[in-house]
Parts: sequence; C-alpha cells; structure tokens
Amino acid sequence: MAFSLFTPKNRIINLVLNDHSIRCLELKQVNPPAAQKWGERFLPPGIISDGKIVKAEALSAILEECIAEWKIQRRPIRFIVPDQLVIIRKVSIPADIADDEIKGYLYLELGSTIHLPFEEPVFDYYPLTNNGKTKDILLFAAPEQFVMEYVDLFSNLKLNPVAADISPLALYRLFYQLGITEQDETTISVQFDLTSVNLCIFEGSVPVVMRPFNFPFDLDEWEIKRDSLGSMVCRYAGDTDELADLFEDILKEINKLIDFYRYTLNNENTDINRILLSGDHPMLTAITDELNERFDIPVDILSLEYDATDKQNSLPANLLLSLGLALKEVQ
Repeated sequence: MAFSLFTPKNRIINLVLNDHSIRCLELKQVNPPAAQKWGERFLPPGIISDGKIVKAEALSAILEECIAEWKIQRRPIRFIVPDQLVIIRKVSIPADIADDEIKGYLYLELGSTIHLPFEEPVFDYYPLTNNGKTKDILLFAAPEQFVMEYVDLFSNLKLNPVAADISPLALYRLFYQLGITEQDETTISVQFDLTSVNLCIFEGSVPVVMRPFNFPFDLDEWEIKRDSLGSMVCRYAGDTDELADLFEDILKEINKLIDFYRYTLNNENTDINRILLSGDHPMLTAITDELNERFDIPVDILSLEYDATDKQNSLPANLLLSLGLALKEVQ
C-alpha cells in the first residue's frame, strides 16, 4: 500500500504550478492509480510566465488561499520544475570516476568542460553506459535561482518541499503504470497544454532529449469555467484559423525532433515506436486526429474516465500530470 509509513495527515501532497494553473493531488492508491483528493485553481496571465515567477506576492496570496481551501497546511510536498527551466543533456565523463564521486566531479566541471546556458544550476544525473574509457550520463539541470524561488514560496507558506520532478518523467511513469507503454519501446511524449507544449523522446524509461515550446495564450479568446466538481473547463472562442496555424507549427516541431533523433542522435539504429499524448488542452481529440494523419506511428492518449458528478472515483485530464508526480518513488 502506498505511503504505509505515513500517517494520513502526513501523506505527500503533489503540486503542479504552470503559467495558467495551480493543481494539487493526494494519492489514494498506486494500482490502479487513483486520487484521494484533488484541487485546481486558474491563474490569471502574468503571474507565472515561461515557468518563472513574475508576481511573487500575488502568487503567494493565491496559493495561500488554495492551501486553506484544500486543507493541506504544513504538509510535505513534491512539485514539478517547469519544463521551460529544464535542460537534459548527455555528458561523457572519465570511466575511473567512482559512482559516489560523480556529483562532485560534475560540480567542478560545470562551467569549464560542461557548458550550460545558465550559471549556478541545480542538477541531477542518470547513469547510462560505460565503455571502459568513458561513462555516459544523462544530466538534468535548471537555474538554481528560479527553482529556489518555488522552494522559498512553498517554505514561506509552511509547506515542506521534499522532492522535485520533471513533467516528462511524471507522465511516463503514469503511462507505464497504466500499461500503455513498455520499457523496451522508444517513444515520444507530446504534452499539449493550454499555454505550452513539451516534447520528449524516451529510450525505454530514460528521457534522452526534450524540447519545450511556449504556446501563445490570449485570455480574451478563451472561456474559462468550472464544472460541478471544480475542474477547469476551457472553451476556445477565438479565430479557429489562428489556432490551426499554431497547431501546424507544433506538428512541424514534432517532425523535426523525430528526424533529429532518427538521423543525428540515434544513427538510424531504432525508430520511434509510439507517440504518448497528454496535456490539459481541451482539443486533445483533434490533436490526436492530426497526429494520426501526419505520422505513421501509433498514438496513445493519456486519459482516465471522468465523471463530473463523482469526485471520489474520477479524475479530470487536467490532473493526470499531478497523478504521475504522485507515483514518484512509490512504484
């Protein structure tokens, strides 16, 4: 049983903040994955932008209201580091670096032999291969300044951040738990949200390349409401031709990334087996149809049955990333 060592009041809360929402979920069970409770709050544009906190006081006030409404005061939390802040990079290091010395070695080499587009990163790594001369590792890094702004926000509101994750890993975890993908497959995750799109190619369960894109969002072109259970329901009321052009741009980026993997990263050794589609965009069905039409690759959409009258036994698509985050370290 998940979290059997925790008393109910200390179960970990899973928070996902992005440019347009705050989402909270507490895990009920792992197999099949289910939520004990959840909550969602729409964020007006400009409070978080491109994953960075812009209006800290306004965000703190809104989150404080959410904490009270959802009754999650003083709880341990996991959170997602926004995609726009994260770099995934394959790095080779000398094979004679002991496993327990790798992190120290990376600290010394960042900024000299290992270059990132920002200074003072927070980072983690995943070991890949060892040919006797070099070890390949996968480096995950983000600017410490922006990540710590989230940590400080939570801590100042008496929440206790105990772990962070990135959205492709959280979503892959849920796809795998639901039996939608297998560990020997090469897949591309397409996370299509209201204000951003994130593409990530996985070799098995390992993300090898990620490309985030901001998605233009004009609040005047959308109607944002709540259903009877409090989930955000979005309806596009703008120019459909403009939206189609934006979709077309993203489809081109998906094609570029697949070609980059096939002909540059992978040397044509293997191909993409499956497209894993997820996200909170209300037009995922139309996006699925476009992907099926453009690519000769099976498309699987991440979804659970949702009943807008039964909060205990269903979960809206908006909360599936939070559910994947909740599975971290419990499988």
